Amino acid sequence: MSVRLLSGDTPRSALLAIMLVAIVAALAAAPFLFPGPKSLAVAAKILVFVIVVASYDLLLGYTGIVSFAHTMFFGIGAYGVAIASVRMEAGWLAVLTGTAAGLAVSLVFALIIGLASLRVRAIFYAMITLAVAAAFQTLVSQLSELTGGEDGLNFKVPQMLRPAFRPLSEPLFGVNIDGRIITYYLIAAVCVVLFLMLLRIVNSPFGRVLQAIRENPFRAEAIGYRTVLYRSLSNLLAAAFATLAGALYALWLRYNGPDTSLSFEIMLNILLMVVIGGMGTMYGAVIGASLFVFAQSYLQDGLHVIHDAVGNVAPLALLFEPDRWLLWLGILFVLSVYYFPTGVAGRLRELAGRPGR
Repeated sequence: MSVRLLSGDTPRSALLAIMLVAIVAALAAAPFLFPGPKSLAVAAKILVFVIVVASYDLLLGYTGIVSFAHTMFFGIGAYGVAIASVRMEAGWLAVLTGTAAGLAVSLVFALIIGLASLRVRAIFYAMITLAVAAAFQTLVSQLSELTGGEDGLNFKVPQMLRPAFRPLSEPLFGVNIDGRIITYYLIAAVCVVLFLMLLRIVNSPFGRVLQAIRENPFRAEAIGYRTVLYRSLSNLLAAAFATLAGALYALWLRYNGPDTSLSFEIMLNILLMVVIGGMGTMYGAVIGASLFVFAQSYLQDGLHVIHDAVGNVAPLALLFEPDRWLLWLGILFVLSVYYFPTGVAGRLRELAGRPGR
C-alpha cells in the first residue's frame, strides 16, 4: 500500500527514509510539539516550500530546464487569493475564485513563455525567464490600485481560519485549537496531496520521457518524442503547482506583497533548496526545504547562544556575532555541496546502492 502511495519510488536508503519519517512526524505534530507562533510559521513555510521546490525540481531536475520565472507563478497564486479576498466577501468562494484565476493566469504565462522560448538554448531561455519575472514584479509594484503596490495587500480569510475561531472550548493536549492550527493542517493536507501527485507524475511514462529529454534531447527527438511539447507540458505543470503553493502561502500569511512572493531572493532560495536536497529525486525537496528554512529561521538564534557562551573570548565572540548569520549560512551551503555534491537525498541513495551496503 505504501509503495503504491509513493508511486513505486521509495527512498531506497534507510537513512533517507528515517530522515523523511522524522521530518513528516515533526511537521504533523508541530502545533503540539513546538507551541508558539514562530515555530508554527516555520513549519507552515516548510510545507509550502516543499511544494515550490518539488515543482521546480520537475523543471530543473527531471526536465533539465533552468528557469528564473518560478517565483512569478508562486506570486500569481498568492496575489490571486489576496485580490479576490479583498474585492469579494471574505470566504471560501473568494479563496477558490482567486486560486482558479491565479491558475488561469499562470498557465497562460507559462504557455507563452514555453512556446516562445523553449526552442532556444538553455542559457538564453534562463535569461528570457529572468527578464519576464523582473518585468512582472515591476508591473505588480506599479499597479497599486489592484495589487497594493509595494505595500501589498492585507485581507481576511474564511471565518474558521481566523485566529479568533475556537471550535473546542477546552485545550487539546495542552494546546488551544484555533483558526491558525486549522489553517496549518489544511495547508499540510493539501501539500501532502500535491507532493504525491508530483511523485506520481515523475514516475509515470510522461516523467520517464522528461528524464530522457534531460539526458539527451536530440536522441529523444530522434526516437519520436516531440521535445518542445513535453517541455511545454512540464513548464505548465510546474507553474500550476507553484501557483497552488503561492495560494496556500497567502492563506497562511493573510497578506501578500512583492517581497513576500516575487523577489529574486526567493528564487535563489529555491535554487539552493533544490541543490541541497538533491536534483531529480523529489524527496530532496522535503530535505532541502526543511534544512534551509530551519537554518534561515533559527541560525541567528543559535549564534546568539554561542556568542553569549564565548563572550569572554574576543575573536570567537566576533566570529559568532549573530548579525553574521548569512555568512554562516553560506558556509553551511558550501559544506553541503562539498560533502553532498548530488544533494543529501542523491548522496544517501548513492551510498545505499553501493555493493556491500
